Amino acid sequence: MRHRFIDVPLNSCYDSYDMQEPKKSFFARLWDSIRRESQWFRPGLGYKRWLILVFLGTTLLGVGLALVLLDVYRNAPDSWWLPILSTLSLRFLDRPIRVFIFGGLGVVLVMVGIWGSNRSLLRPFVPPGKPLISALETYRRRDRGPRVVVIGGGHGLAALLRGLKQYTHNLTAIVTVADDGGSSGEIRRDMGILPPGDIRNCLAAMSNNEDLLSQVFQYRFTAGTGLQGHSLGNLFITALTEVTGSFEEAVAESGRVLAVYGQVLPATLTDVRLLADLEDKDGKIIHVSGETLIRETEGQVKRVWLDPANTPAFPPAISAILSADLIVIGPGSLYSSLLPNLLVRDLSEALRASRALKFFICNVATERGETDGFSCYDHVRVVEEHVGAGMFDLVICNNHFRGHLGRDVEWVRMDQKLIEHTAVYCADLIDPDYPWRHNSTQLAKTVMDLFYERTGPLVE
Repeated sequence: MRHRFIDVPLNSCYDSYDMQEPKKSFFARLWDSIRRESQWFRPGLGYKRWLILVFLGTTLLGVGLALVLLDVYRNAPDSWWLPILSTLSLRFLDRPIRVFIFGGLGVVLVMVGIWGSNRSLLRPFVPPGKPLISALETYRRRDRGPRVVVIGGGHGLAALLRGLKQYTHNLTAIVTVADDGGSSGEIRRDMGILPPGDIRNCLAAMSNNEDLLSQVFQYRFTAGTGLQGHSLGNLFITALTEVTGSFEEAVAESGRVLAVYGQVLPATLTDVRLLADLEDKDGKIIHVSGETLIRETEGQVKRVWLDPANTPAFPPAISAILSADLIVIGPGSLYSSLLPNLLVRDLSEALRASRALKFFICNVATERGETDGFSCYDHVRVVEEHVGAGMFDLVICNNHFRGHLGRDVEWVRMDQKLIEHTAVYCADLIDPDYPWRHNSTQLAKTVMDLFYERTGPLVE
């Protein structure tokens, strides 16, 4: 294949570039550089305190060196190098001028040295194309964020965590371990460990490297003997459980691998099973064991409970709840994701004892076999029937209904009963691409705006 090249004068390229981007003068570029680097002195970065310490140490070092030179001047015998030293110290100038010259030069050298060392040390950890000062500012802002605990499971909880990680690093997800279906259920039966599926979803959602590493973590094998249907993350957590000897340690190590700020905690370390009573079309009560059968059995769920009933909570989960500034329950499957957490007795007691604000996020759409025909009030009513009334300070509902939901799925709408029952906030929370799910960005923004509206910004 022959390629044709167009002969363009080199000067014309420069001319067109100069017409689009006028070249700045030296002083303009210097001013832009000074203005850009002066952002390091903005409040809240935690940088100035260390800079002051460096200057203090440099000053003391300079005082010590000055004392040594003064002693040399006074006590050393006349020597050939004394005139040279006198010239280098600018003794022919007035003392204020010398102080200004040496002091200014010292400040410049210290600043350049600190700036260069910071860039060299931090460059491997800064995302490409993102300024160092912006990365530091983002980290500090999130590090000072409120302590938020989110309780639930499934894709709803992962969506909320994906949005909340943009606001705070002090994020804790408490996840149900009652799942007995799919890859998690198979691992649970074969390996005798807690189901890792919901925990895997939360770890991936909270990862700071969600572009690639978490996608690999979420990868599900579509073929292969013994691998088909399993996700890589589930197998990874299972392997770490065997290596470390404990499920909770395996979850913590997985969080470190995924660069997760915050923590994902199981609600309990007990091998629990979800039980339910369902009412069929004839009004007959059917007893069902297992989350999967609850979903698949036709009938209206009347109540659910855990076996064993007095399941102890995971102690770090209780500590996280008691020290939280904000607790968010939901979104997620009402009977199979939210209630299995709240039915852990110690967790529900900790929720009542906590002085944090408590928000309940209602689902956008109903779920087949669980909440058919439910309104927002019905979701709140069911939770209160199982764990008691007065649990929530605010209920957050969606009030925009657009898009196609699919067969046997309806919008969950806010009704007058809920307004009379508790405080309610409604907003557009749906994902345009998947209208039966929440938009993670909009949901997290709504939650944090409501939190700060009631508490004001937190300060160190």
